[in-house]
This record gives sequence, C-alpha cells and structure tokens, in this order.
Amino acid sequence: MLGSRRRWLTTWAGAVGVLAVSPLSFSAQMSPQPIPSPHAPNQNFPPGLDGPDNKPRTDNKSADPQIQREIRGDVLKLYELASELKEQVEKSDASATLSLSVVKTAQQIEKLAKQIKNLSRG
Repeated sequence: MLGSRRRWLTTWAGAVGVLAVSPLSFSAQMSPQPIPSPHAPNQNFPPGLDGPDNKPRTDNKSADPQIQREIRGDVLKLYELASELKEQVEKSDASATLSLSVVKTAQQIEKLAKQIKNLSRG
C-alpha cells in the first residue's frame, strides 16, 4: 500500500510539474509580432485601390526632344552594329575561336546599349 501511494504521489507531482512548466515553454517559443509602420502599404487592399500611388508619373510629352533624337540615332547605330556582328559570326568557323573584331563589335554594342538605357531613364 505504501508503494502504490508513493507511485501515485510521484505521478501526481510529475504531472503538476509538467503543467506548471508548459506555459513558460510556450511563451518562450512565441516571438512578439512587429508593429507595422504607419507608412507601410495596406495589405488588406490590392495595389491601386488603397489610395494614390506614390510613384512619380512620367509624361512622354514632357520628354526632351534632343534626348529623343539622340536615342533614335543610337538605336540606328546599335541596329547597324548588331547586323555587322551577325554577318561576322556567320562568316566565322563554328569550331574556331571568335576573332578580335567580333569581340570588339560586341563590346561596342554593349556600351551603346548601356548609353541608350541611361538616356531613356532621364
């Protein structure tokens, strides 16, 4: 009888100990949620429906005509260089390495493409 009483008391003390420790372990695992910024977009609305966009709108009519002419000229030159590169690659042997002129033309195309990109950004 004494052994069963000890066993019951040990089981009871273990259960109370587990129940007392379990809320502490759950609270340690849960991290606090960050407070959203008042300037953050509202997640409850799809984009465009929660208010005006903060992005500046670009108007094509206000673009500088001089820049547009430069872009058109650069695009024409880019087209000519790309056609020239295509002809050079078609003439070269597929098993041989590319010639220096092909590499230089590709570099010119890359430089011109970056210039057009920068001009179009404004």
